[in-house]
Amino acid sequence: MSLVLHENLSLKPYNTFGVDVKARLFAAAHDDAEVREGITLAAERGLPLLVIGGGSNLLLTGDVNALVLRMASRGIRVLADDGVKVLLEAEAGEPWHPLVIWTLEQGLGGLENLSLIPGTVGAAPMQNIGAYGVELKDVFAGLTALDRETGELREFSLEDCQFAYRDSLFKREAGRWLILRVRFNLSRQPDLRLDYGPVRQHLQEEGITAPTAKDVSRAICAIRREKLPDPMELGNAGSFFKNPLVSAEQAQRLRSEHEDLVAYPQADGQVKLAAGWLIDRAGWKGFRDGDAGVHRLQALVLVNYGSATGSQLHDLAQRIRADIATRFGVELEMEPNLI
Repeated sequence: MSLVLHENLSLKPYNTFGVDVKARLFAAAHDDAEVREGITLAAERGLPLLVIGGGSNLLLTGDVNALVLRMASRGIRVLADDGVKVLLEAEAGEPWHPLVIWTLEQGLGGLENLSLIPGTVGAAPMQNIGAYGVELKDVFAGLTALDRETGELREFSLEDCQFAYRDSLFKREAGRWLILRVRFNLSRQPDLRLDYGPVRQHLQEEGITAPTAKDVSRAICAIRREKLPDPMELGNAGSFFKNPLVSAEQAQRLRSEHEDLVAYPQADGQVKLAAGWLIDRAGWKGFRDGDAGVHRLQALVLVNYGSATGSQLHDLAQRIRADIATRFGVELEMEPNLI
């Protein structure tokens, strides 16, 4: 056996909330063979298997009676390059933001709006990560996943993944598919997405009139650093709640009561509301109960000021959800996976 097993290991370094719970067993898988070893070992020990990446989308509410398998595979490969379009493949364990920076250094555009998102490549399709007008599905070319039920490898196309807003087949069939590699369609002549006002404003303030993909990435990194705490300094999982989708009629009712409602009409007729605006308007920004709190600059971010437990953070989230439902008639949905 090549897997190195650890018993009763603290998961504090492996979740960005910094919640201190223990894993019954823990191992890091560096290749496909070790992934299969982990699956077999969990079955032999009669334990569930919990697969994690960077731990940036987890809320751990207690010790984990499972084999926790961290995806640690690394590798970035160019599969095709016609001088303009480039097909890139990255292993699931590659950290996301360093991959974005690597592509930009190679003169490749497409991932710049997704800069500074925490986590790993393998976790990105689970949530169909998105930011500043771009989602993973917009640059997605395919992925390779292991079917934990049959042990077979399967190749997934864009259509196969059933991507939706912060959602995918892999999230809906949690526990079945283990993503090993992801492929991206990138370009040496990127079509820059500058739809979001703060991005355009930052570029204008910098005097950049003809931005490059690198310029967009730097602008987005600056904006995110101004609003979002660094998990290395203050435990958090980024945006804690999804931006809720409501009917046009409900959005209109809310706007009649709140003229400054932040809302974005969608192609299907629904309206996406800014969860951060709702939470801020309800007075939760900067709230703190012990070491569990809401960030003082971004109401969408729950934070661990030091020794908050996962249960305390979850309780705070539930209080916020109940308040938003009462005040606005809107149901908020958590982004992190509750374990």
